Amino acid sequence: MMKVTVLGSGTSTGVPQIGCRCAVCRSTDPRDRRLRCSSLVEVDDDTAADGVRRILLDCGPDFREQMLRSDFQRIDAILITHEHYDHVGGLDDLRPFSVFGDVKVYAEDYCARHLMERIPYCFTPKERRYPGVPAIDLETMSPHVPLHIGNVEILPLRVMHGSLPILAFRIGDFAYVTDMLSMPDADRAMLQGVRTLIVNGLRHYVHPSHQTIEDAIALSVSLGNPSTYLIHMSHHIGLHADEDAALPSHVHLAYDGLVLHI
Repeated sequence: MMKVTVLGSGTSTGVPQIGCRCAVCRSTDPRDRRLRCSSLVEVDDDTAADGVRRILLDCGPDFREQMLRSDFQRIDAILITHEHYDHVGGLDDLRPFSVFGDVKVYAEDYCARHLMERIPYCFTPKERRYPGVPAIDLETMSPHVPLHIGNVEILPLRVMHGSLPILAFRIGDFAYVTDMLSMPDADRAMLQGVRTLIVNGLRHYVHPSHQTIEDAIALSVSLGNPSTYLIHMSHHIGLHADEDAALPSHVHLAYDGLVLHI
């Protein structure tokens, strides 16, 4: 069994956006309040001490708030899609998780290098680690090369964030795609058979590095997957209740705190 919790469903500014008075930013519907994108995947694995592997997808600047809303438990691995701040700004807040031992953070080689340049104190070798900094083991991963966390196999996929190559992930019948504008045909083929897709849909009009809601729907239709949930949404879409009602029956807006059992 797999459980996926959407910790954050918003774009880089979050929703409400600071200083904005639009209807979405003023909404009292909790589904219209979107922290920066991240999800927690929990997979049954009898090789784990408690029978569950917990894998965090991105660790953005709202990570602390997201964890305060969640049970405090071990994280077995953090998979980073790319180095933009809204996806990595919470790495320093891994400090409390040191009680469980070092946390493994996986990133592509170029992304790992950027992280070490920007927050080098988070990646100091264990023997020279300053007391109190997060206990992180930084590992590299590559697209199309399966990654194993215990008995859980993750397949990193290549997608394009405008002109920036970033990663998406497939875990069994589930796939997580964020910040995508386009995808190579070979990687799209690797999504065949996915039953539950979480994918970015920023807004209804074109953006230079993100796909629109209509693009996300078209991808879902082309894959024929039964369930699709949209993330990385800005305040430029309508109210959650109105937008969700207008989507095809198999497509839904995700929201912070949404739990999927796969």
